[in-house]
Amino acid sequence: MKRILSILFVCGFSLLALGADDVEFKASAPAQVVVGRPFQLTYSINKSAKDLRAPEFVDFDYLAGPYTSQSSSTTYVNGKRTSSFTLTYTYMLEAKKEGTYTIEPATIKVDGTQYTSNGVRVKVLPPDQEPASATSTSNPEPQSEVFLRTILSKTNVHEQEAILLTYKIYYTGLEVGQLTNNFTLPEFKGFIKQELEQNQVQAEMEHYKGKNYLTAEIYRILLFPQNSGDVTIDPARFEAVVYVQNRSRIRSIFDDFYATTTQLRQLEAPGVDVHVDPLPANKPASYSGGVGEFSITSNISNTELQVNEALTLTLTIKGSGNLKYVKTPEIEWPKGFEVYDPKVTNDFQNTTRGISGTKTIEYLAIPRSGGNYTLPAIEFSYFDTKQDKYNTLHTPEYSLTISGTATTEHSNKHTRVVPEEQEQVLGEDIRHIYTGKERTPSIPALMEFGSLKFWMCYLIPLCLTIILFIIFRKKIKENADINLVRYKKANKVAQRRLKTAKRLLRENNKELFYEEIERASWTYLSDRLSIPTAELNKENISQVLSDKGVSEKTIQDVNNVLSTAEFARYAPTTDYEMQKMYELTTQIINELEGQKL
Repeated sequence: MKRILSILFVCGFSLLALGADDVEFKASAPAQVVVGRPFQLTYSINKSAKDLRAPEFVDFDYLAGPYTSQSSSTTYVNGKRTSSFTLTYTYMLEAKKEGTYTIEPATIKVDGTQYTSNGVRVKVLPPDQEPASATSTSNPEPQSEVFLRTILSKTNVHEQEAILLTYKIYYTGLEVGQLTNNFTLPEFKGFIKQELEQNQVQAEMEHYKGKNYLTAEIYRILLFPQNSGDVTIDPARFEAVVYVQNRSRIRSIFDDFYATTTQLRQLEAPGVDVHVDPLPANKPASYSGGVGEFSITSNISNTELQVNEALTLTLTIKGSGNLKYVKTPEIEWPKGFEVYDPKVTNDFQNTTRGISGTKTIEYLAIPRSGGNYTLPAIEFSYFDTKQDKYNTLHTPEYSLTISGTATTEHSNKHTRVVPEEQEQVLGEDIRHIYTGKERTPSIPALMEFGSLKFWMCYLIPLCLTIILFIIFRKKIKENADINLVRYKKANKVAQRRLKTAKRLLRENNKELFYEEIERASWTYLSDRLSIPTAELNKENISQVLSDKGVSEKTIQDVNNVLSTAEFARYAPTTDYEMQKMYELTTQIINELEGQKL
């Protein structure tokens, strides 16, 4: 009976613990707010609760609240019922002064149990600086503004030191919908580049030159300078779809929801200069090209082994910088060891500080003679960007004891020598070289040297080999020309996309239809005109088509298709007819296919 009661007690306690774990009590607020502008602080919990105790808002003015609201929903998926409930408390606050502040956690009770929320960190930005002319206008029109900045993590670096370049968009008084694929990046001459993974674009507020903007990082890339001196990074160009509120069209309170104009804005991120210092001249002999911050460790498989038993030495280089371009350190192996090429395993990630991760190197060697040996320490030198000097790291040296006698004579191949009298013939695999005379077996007359059949047996395979060599060489040469391959496959790729677009047309899927039409047009023009996609825009398309003798009407039709598809894809409402767009795109591709471009 006691055992049963214990089990019931444990089960009941576990169920209570599981129920407690289901309670989620969270606080949330904007990450950035502006002095003098109200904002909301929200507490939400997924259970019925009471007795909310909010913290004292020391750094903020309390305006109103808490306003209480609740929502619930029930869904059925495959016969399974799922319910959700949310209780929300909302406070209206206003920041007093700029800075970064933490709102302490709140507490609340659920079925007599008290729960604590998380704290919230809020950055308060200063208010916009009003221009002098604004004071003379009673109702100034809000100004819309959008521009790009080119931001470098450093402008003065050493050779091979990682630089983070970020293109950032700033906007106010309008809404940025999306960036189009019509953009041009610089060539980054004098740099090795490593693109960073582009995360989902998230807008946040930033105070820049006396004004608050919504900002977002649109492109990031790591650059490793290869030469010293002053290097210029050229401007980059992007195209954005923006929605601008047109207040002149507002005639009633209902027009505020619809009085917006969709525009395509051409934006340019300015070029920047980077000063690259050369690495100091006193490079250690063991310098392997590393620039950054690194550490090194080593591990050996065994220090006591037999002759002809494999030995593995593992070297691990860890850190961040130009790790991808660090050379493999060389090891001075003792004489009498047969050494194989090292196996290198890389585990890298591109981060804002450079290439981070580990480079693991496995050295394999086989001792061919017995004795006691010393494997010397490995030196690894790199340039430390924080200390601005070369650092040399060492691994420990290893004492090796090799048991057994030598079985090799040649230092290169280490071939085992076996006396002839000990040799055994195994399945006729091993035979001594015959030094005496032996009668040559008779050859049929037709296969005798100089006969027709004799020459045909040589000439036919030779001719076939030459023909196949010419064919394959021509094929390889054609495939090596990437532009030629893309040129030949342009129509096939475009027709495949148009086939998909036709299916989307039948399904009346407007957004995906225009997206497929746009991709078909840009991809076809890029392949046919041998222009990289990153450098493709309407201006150079028109110029190249004009230079190749394409009629002005066709060029105008091409531009109409590109603009219409792009605009219709992003515009909130359009009057374009999908069937006409499909027919016009097909007609233009067929017309260009018939011309020699």
